[in-house]
Amino acid sequence: MIRLRMLLGCTAAIGCLLGPAIAEEADPAAIVAGMFAAGGNHTGVRASGAKGVCLKGEFTPAPGAAALSKAPQFQKPAPVTARFSMGGSNPKVSDKAKPVTRGFAMRMNDPAGDMVFVLISAPVFSTRTPEQLLASLQARKPGPDGKPDAEKVKAFVAANPETTRQAAWLNARPVPASFAGVDYWSVHAYTLTNAKGETKTARLKFVAADKAGLGDDELKAKPDSFYADELKERLGRGPARFDLVAILAEPGDPTNDATVQWPEEQRKTEMLGTLAITAIEPDATCDARTFDPVAELPEGIAGPADDPIFAVRSPAYAVSLSRRAN
Repeated sequence: MIRLRMLLGCTAAIGCLLGPAIAEEADPAAIVAGMFAAGGNHTGVRASGAKGVCLKGEFTPAPGAAALSKAPQFQKPAPVTARFSMGGSNPKVSDKAKPVTRGFAMRMNDPAGDMVFVLISAPVFSTRTPEQLLASLQARKPGPDGKPDAEKVKAFVAANPETTRQAAWLNARPVPASFAGVDYWSVHAYTLTNAKGETKTARLKFVAADKAGLGDDELKAKPDSFYADELKERLGRGPARFDLVAILAEPGDPTNDATVQWPEEQRKTEMLGTLAITAIEPDATCDARTFDPVAELPEGIAGPADDPIFAVRSPAYAVSLSRRAN
């Protein structure tokens, strides 16, 4: 049986507060089914990131990026297809929801090999392993009344306190005023290799040039779906920009546990480039294929070999894509 190790956005309904024992082996179909069940079993949508906006733009590498990685995208500008989204499989989720990660998937195109990242608006993921993720979905599965069993949730949280870190981080911060107004993290560690064969381990972060959050009164005044209109208006004034930085690892920084945050303020960072999001694209542009951050990486950058959530995203995304298309 294939074990699922994937990154999916977290919502309060599907993984920030989780359920009791972890014993069942996690296979892709079971976890994807759990994601859909948690979001209301909508058809024709993604298992996570069901609600989103497709985009285009360009990535321009920083002058020193090539010294860190020989990937072609760090040598010259690359066209980008990207998608902002709300975590979860509910296409009607409110843009005002606080304990929900905003997602940012992107493909930097190059004939030598595309570079794909799937990032979220929190520095940590909600679970450590596929088994823990499956157990979380089972505990949060809605009952006949449409609500999860509170006792199951409570028991899992007590047994797995690390699964509350992401929700705590999100709840301690204001709701982003825009998809383009919040930072996005890889949550996984990447190995960057330059032309000399020198390597460095880093987590990646896209830093928004224009960060903004909403106060309580501002939030109340917003409709449940305002991000798409805000983004259209924003891009009408000019590109939305992000700096891509590498947060360099130091000894002891875990590469196998996405629920642990590295202390960024105590780590050296390197500038890798600037992403300019320039326009909204038709949904079909992003729906034609999946953003696979495992299979689609060029030479010069590699995902972690020891992170159980990262390693088998590909089969999970394949299952989700198949369900969406059929």
